[in-house]
Amino acid sequence: MNGYFQLVITPKGTGIKVYAPTDGGQPLNVNDVRDYLDDRKIQYDVVIINDAVTKAEENVVIFTDAQLLPEREGCKFDISKDRMTVTAFFYPPSEGAELMTEKEVMDSLAYRKVTYGIQTDAIHDFFEHRKYCTEIVVAQGKPVKEGHDAKVELHFSANLRAKPTLREDGSVDYFHLNLINNVEAGQLLATLHPEELGEPGINIYGENIKPHAVKSTYIKYGKNTVLSEDKLTLTAEKSGHVTVKEGKITVSDVLTLENVDVATGNIEYEGSVQVKGVVASNFSVKAGGNIVVKGIVEGAVLDAGADVILECGVKAGGNIKAGGNVVTKFIENANISARGGITSECILHSTVSSGTEINVTGKRGFIAGGKVSAADKIQAKILGSEMGANTVIEVGADPQLKLRLKELQKSIAAASKNIEGIKPTIEGFTKMLKAGAKFTPDQVANAKKLIELNKTLTMQIEKDSEEYSELMEKLAESKEAEVIVEGTAYPGTTVNIGELSMIVKKPVQYSRFVVKEGDVRLAPI
Repeated sequence: MNGYFQLVITPKGTGIKVYAPTDGGQPLNVNDVRDYLDDRKIQYDVVIINDAVTKAEENVVIFTDAQLLPEREGCKFDISKDRMTVTAFFYPPSEGAELMTEKEVMDSLAYRKVTYGIQTDAIHDFFEHRKYCTEIVVAQGKPVKEGHDAKVELHFSANLRAKPTLREDGSVDYFHLNLINNVEAGQLLATLHPEELGEPGINIYGENIKPHAVKSTYIKYGKNTVLSEDKLTLTAEKSGHVTVKEGKITVSDVLTLENVDVATGNIEYEGSVQVKGVVASNFSVKAGGNIVVKGIVEGAVLDAGADVILECGVKAGGNIKAGGNVVTKFIENANISARGGITSECILHSTVSSGTEINVTGKRGFIAGGKVSAADKIQAKILGSEMGANTVIEVGADPQLKLRLKELQKSIAAASKNIEGIKPTIEGFTKMLKAGAKFTPDQVANAKKLIELNKTLTMQIEKDSEEYSELMEKLAESKEAEVIVEGTAYPGTTVNIGELSMIVKKPVQYSRFVVKEGDVRLAPI
């Protein structure tokens, strides 16, 4: 039983008697005593009250010379903010004063319009075994049972963050990352877990509380896959590589070539492409799935719906775009863009962007020259060079998102300029028409074209502005980004995090570049 107190009125004045807790109960809280006295506007000495509660010796401690009137048994009700729970806190009567009745408690709840979930057993139990200064739940609402959204569970890895493994000798294995998901015919690819509707709750006032709305979804499937009749499972129709592009699951065939050169011409294939040799300069490979090249890529274009894996590297104006990850030995004087992660041993004088993170590790592990950007993180051993190569490292937002924002800005500005250009003509035509002017059929036709163009441009601005606002919200929601240098960041390196920037002026070693106190600062690894 919890500790409690009792008001005692004596010929010498009024005091309290404090009872210690029993059987593991909680000690009396002095604030409960003070609230009781304050509610009844009873004057008291704070020090005396605190001391009496602390000692809890069951002696009468006089705190005022005034002889107060008897205080009957009392109860304080507390209704939770969510209107789901009512607790009662009972105070004992002063010695010899009147007790409450069970009906009074029920009437008090009715007065407060509490109609649902009244705990009659708990109330009755109090009057059978009085326990003072203890919260007793006297009404409890029925909680909402929330449902859950539908979810598509993938039975293969769709990871967009490539992580190289470390060999025993300390070198890095870039080409056994399990990025290519080989599947067999009949293999389960995805399972749909349908949405489950919630159940409404009821608060203590008898009001219904609706559960949150749930979202439905479905399995998006593409080539070489089979959806079950109940639309709950997806399996592979044939063996191949399974990929996910824009939410659609596809199993692609593999086209294997010795080289891509004058003998083959440019390659465009819906499935995956594997090149045992090289992709020659000025040739291109476009694949709906993965592109794997064993040899060098020099001055060529690769465009993959999924991952690009280069066992050697790319240089001399090579241009690579991947819907997934890019894994390559080196990147030199090339342009690389990936929706997923990018992993390499070195990046030299290149423009590289990732929708997740860039890891430049291995024996060399340097980024020197050019611009390297990622949404979340860039990690390398060396940034810049002793020769002061102009190197820009940028994290904090998806580069593709930033690019789209610039495109929308240009589109909105161009449409607004066109509207301003045709506005005087439309206004003049409208004014003359109201004045009763006569126009030729050609003039009317031209005016209608301008009015229709104005309408189209206005709708385009509204659409672009809505997308721009949504992308800006995503940009604001970007999680904390960082740049990690495991060795040295040389002077001449610029580190941008979001809209903030730092230029490295003296060598920095073994540090993290992070945003702190509104600026780019250094932190230990």
